[in-house]
Amino acid sequence: MISIKKVALGLALSATVIGAKAQKTYTEGTATYGVVTTAGAADSKVLFKGDTSALSFQGGPATVTITSTLKDDYVSVLVDIPVAGKKLIAVASPADLEEMADMIPVYAFTATTETKKIGDYNCTKYIAKDTKTSKTYDLWITKDVNLAANSFTKTYKTVAGTPVQFTYLQPGRGEQLVTLKSISDAKVPAGAFKAPADATNIPWSQLMAMMGGKK
Repeated sequence: MISIKKVALGLALSATVIGAKAQKTYTEGTATYGVVTTAGAADSKVLFKGDTSALSFQGGPATVTITSTLKDDYVSVLVDIPVAGKKLIAVASPADLEEMADMIPVYAFTATTETKKIGDYNCTKYIAKDTKTSKTYDLWITKDVNLAANSFTKTYKTVAGTPVQFTYLQPGRGEQLVTLKSISDAKVPAGAFKAPADATNIPWSQLMAMMGGKK
């Protein structure tokens, strides 16, 4: 006969295992996000490892990859245009980085009691207030997983938990509604954050003009 103590112990162990699985920590891998802009909806992928991440998305016939560090002391943009046989890359100078920093929001966060499930994640709503503009945005945070801050989420890194749905303000390109869809812990390929050897370096201002953004 199974004792009540054994049943209780089994349930406790099961809860521990489930909890440990739900709170998996990701420090390297690929995160896939759904992104909604005024131009429509599409998926974007972010490779992340340590303090560096590379955000990739389609821009017409081109694949655009933005590689940056959490401190924003390095930013590069690679535009790969297969139909034209071109790869163009620009690296932001210290002056470019300073200009971009002025456009990056600085948030103050207020937790609410509102909760909902987004995809596989149980989330709590926060209000993110941009202290530069006083505009507010909804931010949905989960503690089901711990995902390292990346290109999309680093402006929210002071909030405990992982951003699942939030507004991403890309300098010069407006507001984007971003939703975390999946995470893979597959190793980031060697050299993923380096410029391809066959890419042509061009000035930052030239690339920004091509992409329709500010210098």
